[in-house]
Amino acid sequence: MSGAPELSSAWGRACHARALFAIDPLLSGVALHAGAGPVRDAWLAGLREELAPTIRWRRAPLGITDDRLLGGLDLAATLRTGKPIAQSGLLAEADGGVLALAMAERIAPGAAARIVAAMDSGMATAEREGFSFSASAKFGVVALDEGQGEDERPPAALLDRLAFWLDLTRVSAREINELPVTPEEVAAARARLPEVVSDDDAITSLVEVADQLGIASLRAPLLALRVARAACALRGGTKVEEEDISVAAGLVLAPRATRMPAPEEQQNPEEEPPPEPPEPPDAPADEAPQEITAEDLADMVLAAALASIPPNLLRQLELGRPQRSSAQSAGKAGANMPSKLRGRPIGARPGQLREGRLGLVDTLRAAAPWQKLRRTAADPSRVQVRAEDFRIKRFRQRRGTTAIFVVDASGSSAMQRLAEVKGAIELLLVDCYVRRDSVAMVAFRGKGAELILPPTRSLARAKRTLAGLPGGGGTPIASGLEAALDLAEKIRRQGQSPLLVLMTDGRANVARDGGPGRAHALEDALRAGRQVRALGVAALAIDTAPATRGAGEAPTAKIAEAMSARYLPLPNADSSRVNAAVRAASAS
Repeated sequence: MSGAPELSSAWGRACHARALFAIDPLLSGVALHAGAGPVRDAWLAGLREELAPTIRWRRAPLGITDDRLLGGLDLAATLRTGKPIAQSGLLAEADGGVLALAMAERIAPGAAARIVAAMDSGMATAEREGFSFSASAKFGVVALDEGQGEDERPPAALLDRLAFWLDLTRVSAREINELPVTPEEVAAARARLPEVVSDDDAITSLVEVADQLGIASLRAPLLALRVARAACALRGGTKVEEEDISVAAGLVLAPRATRMPAPEEQQNPEEEPPPEPPEPPDAPADEAPQEITAEDLADMVLAAALASIPPNLLRQLELGRPQRSSAQSAGKAGANMPSKLRGRPIGARPGQLREGRLGLVDTLRAAAPWQKLRRTAADPSRVQVRAEDFRIKRFRQRRGTTAIFVVDASGSSAMQRLAEVKGAIELLLVDCYVRRDSVAMVAFRGKGAELILPPTRSLARAKRTLAGLPGGGGTPIASGLEAALDLAEKIRRQGQSPLLVLMTDGRANVARDGGPGRAHALEDALRAGRQVRALGVAALAIDTAPATRGAGEAPTAKIAEAMSARYLPLPNADSSRVNAAVRAASAS
């Protein structure tokens, strides 16, 4: 090997990971977060060059069907012979090679589950329409992730099985350069890999580092050990050393970190330090160097992993903020829902023509195995299709989102808050034209609440309504939440997802029955908040009160906790920050 890869840049680390993956690709993979462009194209071209010619390459498009993925009935051959004839799917075709998943952040859960099952078992199995089919399917995966928001990531089960999580979004085309690792060196390392061995200290140190970084998955240290063996083979060795384990920790464990390691306990300065142990006598000149212990190895590997964590992630971990998660909550705004007539196809099911659109190919597949029995002597070439063969297409479409602003219009500062909400709604309406979302507005003041803006995407209508909204009076938060909850239930019945945005200082002083009293009014508000949580309505609570107390003691924070809502203290809120908060809440 002419030299080690340059790892000082994101591009260098990505190319080093690419070479290690090409050495040992089967039943592992890469999650590549990058938009379409010259940077991603250059990385993929390098990978294909390093894999060729011994490892094949297959590409799975978004929305691939089960028949194409797992294998299914060969319709033409079955109709010709009158008996079921199976054909292999893409997973079987990728056996011994690499499968590239286009737009993996949008892959259907069912397709992801089938790919994951094949990676675990090494087999692609299909059982349907009266026959079963099984074939070897040992492959690696390159998941192309073009996601933009926090909720746009490949499924967690798939990511857990991919060794490398790479991010090229901040790499420019000017940073692309040639690296010293050549395809010939990768091929030589691949041939050397079966000779590489590792000891128990290697896996022990990787497990300890994974635990200190808050990585719960047991696959992570196992994948890291595979990468360490590949790194050893790439440098020309046959035994995994500390430098190989450090490389694996930096490339596999560091991107998965969810917390910072616990700091070592500081010695009490008031206590007397323990006496220094006597210095050992000088060792003879020919004495062998002290062997590195498993504990020392784990410390060195942890230091390498921490050095590889991106600075922005490191700051988030130090502040205790979790990484973005691909888990989707039950009350998520904009969730997908089944549809009979439009949306993304998700297969077909038996049914009647009145239940939806006929899936012609699926219907023919269901009828094909029975043709030998149904053919008549008078017309042996006619395909006989019966009602029990009908297959109805299924679709899934994204629910539209309606953001319901629940605005505190009480007191002398109401007009300032309304101006902030007005600006946020105007910004949101610009997005609504593209996302087909709507906004609504409930205002509470005096002794009650009213719906002042029904769900709409009309900017002019919103401006007219907001311009004529008066302020002043008491703060009946419970009435506002109940009015918003009634609207949310209507929105759900219409097939959309409501998002409740409460904007208040939390100083409730009017109870649900219109009577005065802060304690009673706050209890009613908390009760209404618990109703929001019970119905699973996604919610965001924006606190407009001055920051004069701890966040956990603020009344709005208590209401947010009752609603199971995201709490956002914005004493000096502006429309752009409110808009950003609402968009983040609708994506979680």
